Amino acid sequence: MTRPRIRVAAYVIRHRAVPELLVFDHVGMPDAGTQVPAGGVRSGEGLERAALRETAEETGLLTATVVRQIAVEDKPHPDTGQPRRTSFFYLQALMDTPDAWEHRVLGDGDDAGLTFACWFLPLPLKQPLADDQDAWLGAIDPRLSTIAGGSQ
Repeated sequence: MTRPRIRVAAYVIRHRAVPELLVFDHVGMPDAGTQVPAGGVRSGEGLERAALRETAEETGLLTATVVRQIAVEDKPHPDTGQPRRTSFFYLQALMDTPDAWEHRVLGDGDDAGLTFACWFLPLPLKQPLADDQDAWLGAIDPRLSTIAGGSQ
């Protein structure tokens, strides 16, 4: 049996009049869909550290803090079918984090060098995220579940 790829995903929430979720789109690649920061855990790296690193690499946001881990999901990769285990984390962004920005992806992963358009969406979401990444928002607070997609 193939061991799953160990990954993290970050729900970065900014609390304003309503809670807002940090998301991004790949500039020039609309088929990738709207996503949250996520990616592989490096050898010897803790899960919380990986969630913060992925958030920084993919969005440039350096001020988010980990609140807690909210779920672990075993689900195959949507394109390759390879097994993967993703730990979802709830992170908090500062209230004065900008509403939107573009970020050139850092690091050495597959996304390195790409540009992501980042912004905050009010919760609950009106549309599900790519690869059902929004499935665990209800684990933060049931009122945050995606209207269109529901929660687990």
